[in-house]
Amino acid sequence: MSLAAAESPGIEKEKEVPGRDWVLLTLLGVLTIATLTASLNIIGGRLFAKNLSIGDCIAIDPVTGEHGVPNKVCTKKTPEGQPVEYRLNHCGDRAGMECGTKTPGAFRIVMAGPSYAFGWGIPRQQTFAALLPAELSRLTGRTVELYNTSQIGEGGVPRSIDLRFNDVLAEHPDAILWVLDPWGIDKADRTLRAWEEHSPLRIVGQMVKQALKGKPSFKEMPTLQTSVQDKWLTWNPGVILMEHYLFQSQSEYVRQSLVKGPESGFLKAEPDAYWQYRLKKFDAYAADIEGRAKAAGVPIVVVLVPNRAQVAMISMSDWPSGYDPYALGKQLRAIVTSHGGTYIDILQDFRAIPNAEKHYYPTDDHPDPSAHAMIADMLAKELTGGAVPALRAAPMTQPAGQRR
Repeated sequence: MSLAAAESPGIEKEKEVPGRDWVLLTLLGVLTIATLTASLNIIGGRLFAKNLSIGDCIAIDPVTGEHGVPNKVCTKKTPEGQPVEYRLNHCGDRAGMECGTKTPGAFRIVMAGPSYAFGWGIPRQQTFAALLPAELSRLTGRTVELYNTSQIGEGGVPRSIDLRFNDVLAEHPDAILWVLDPWGIDKADRTLRAWEEHSPLRIVGQMVKQALKGKPSFKEMPTLQTSVQDKWLTWNPGVILMEHYLFQSQSEYVRQSLVKGPESGFLKAEPDAYWQYRLKKFDAYAADIEGRAKAAGVPIVVVLVPNRAQVAMISMSDWPSGYDPYALGKQLRAIVTSHGGTYIDILQDFRAIPNAEKHYYPTDDHPDPSAHAMIADMLAKELTGGAVPALRAAPMTQPAGQRR
């Protein structure tokens, strides 16, 4: 093109954007994002206010692991729930009764497990720990009581239960009900102290100390990035707000769950290296716990209570190739029965419940009161169906789930 043509009136030169305008546009974009983020956080903070710090409810014992603080009364609020009172007895258990005593003539179940069994986010009277003994008493025609030793957080993982198993046996069980969940299997050997050591502040503190000594090191940076991301996603009210409504969609929730990270690998049909290691750890604790129960002459029954992603997939009756929401249950059954324990399966019962995940809190992942009621019925059906011979259902009793 000639110079004359380029300068002709019909042809305009492309105008360059001044550097100042680029700066202004960038600042405007940052301001817009900051405003949206702040707005989400304000709205999320109002809708999903929370008080989740459990430090004042948990004691750390180097010998017996994490457990509840004796005679403590805590009031906590999950983002999607109401404030709930946690009243612990003088053994630090949310049992609804004092430890060390047993009703004469009663068949006593002592339950151990994680926060699902503890009843996190639910008033005690609405938990399956409180509902189950009444249903068992109705079905069997005998007095059944349940003492709950389950704990929240790391206090409910297999390692901690193994450390405190003498406390379980000390409650005079006629049978032991060991409740599992996917999180607890993933964190089978985790301690509260180890969790605290991976806090962002602690990691930054270590890096500062190294820098002051003249030995700066950035090897902890990947751990710091992961820790900050986990804390931000867990505690940020704006993220909670978006997830709460986004996860109302069953298909979207399942899709997000399957790409969550290594911890979601239990949903795969075959365990990967990450979950093979976790199952191996669980196997070791199961062997010890079941062996001690056998030595004490107490039958032990183990059950997996599924998480929200599992029940969503089961309820859908459809999932991507290479995945299976029943896989973890099959793997746990093989481990439990290999050591002489009894495994009961309640996963199949969720098939008949449309959108079963609606009975779990979307972001918190814990069962809501309606889920606890359903789980109580499922457990009652299995326990009176032959899993515990002394609890066989009496003739002419009303089936579980059909209470008047």
